[in-house]
Amino acid sequence: MAETMFTHKLSEAQVLQLREVILGKGFVLGSLEYGHFSARKGKCVLQMYLSGKLVVAGKEAREFVEFTLEPEILGEARLGYEKVRNPEMYAPHFGIDESGKGDLFGPLVVAGVYVDEDTAERLLEIGVRDSKTITTDKKIGELAEEIGKTVRGGSELITIGPERYSELYRKFGNLNRMLAWAHGKVIANLHAKVPSCPRALSDQFGNPRLVEGELRKQGVEIQLEQRTKAESDIAVAAASILARAEFVRALSKLSMEAGRELAKGCGAGVKKQAEEIFKVNGREGLAKLCKTHFRTFAEAVGDPVAPKVEWRKRL
Repeated sequence: MAETMFTHKLSEAQVLQLREVILGKGFVLGSLEYGHFSARKGKCVLQMYLSGKLVVAGKEAREFVEFTLEPEILGEARLGYEKVRNPEMYAPHFGIDESGKGDLFGPLVVAGVYVDEDTAERLLEIGVRDSKTITTDKKIGELAEEIGKTVRGGSELITIGPERYSELYRKFGNLNRMLAWAHGKVIANLHAKVPSCPRALSDQFGNPRLVEGELRKQGVEIQLEQRTKAESDIAVAAASILARAEFVRALSKLSMEAGRELAKGCGAGVKKQAEEIFKVNGREGLAKLCKTHFRTFAEAVGDPVAPKVEWRKRL
């Protein structure tokens, strides 16, 4: 299953240039909400957003990127040169990511994946990418299954259910400290499976020293790298998919226990659902389903909450 979706960031000049180029190649333009335009030709669909983000999708997406977008718009070849551009992604390393951090209902899941050159290539072939770019739970589940077959046991999952989550949060007193503990535990477990792995990479969520400290407690010596947008790395992207798939599975199980489909996220609809559950099942019943340190939980059960701080730019 070859990759069928690509994203690129274009400048304003490149957006205008792209429009001219695709019109000359027979693409049919259409409207796009929050976008400059959409376009379609054969089995290739383009979505050009006002933010400058271009999404290229479809069975002919790769061909368009390789033979039109790169040479005529971007002015550089990327596809097929991944190893030259990013050799570290193909070197042996662990990738770590989490899911559920911003969801009121359900667990926090931290996942890790070990990749080397062979598995990195295979993960790219099956279409692994940052889980936030995958819009359906079904696709997440399918990719998670393929990842499991590809890494052949070189993965690790820690699922912290709502009640355990609230207990740990009280113990650590801080979400970043709890995340660091979970990340460190996943890396340590992976290191026990593949002790020769020299490096671990995760998205940066706080002070890097927090995870480093957890690894010292675990007696793990490994090069640790934490950076923003780490999901561009194939191992971290694979971990993000495994974590999201497990979150979806666990949330579905909790939904069955609750007798209703629990909503994702932490918006107004989630708050309304939490209030409804509180009226029927009380505080303890709601606490079994969600993360109790969230402001949304306090508002749903009527606890006093600290006022929101509005930050303003100094003139």
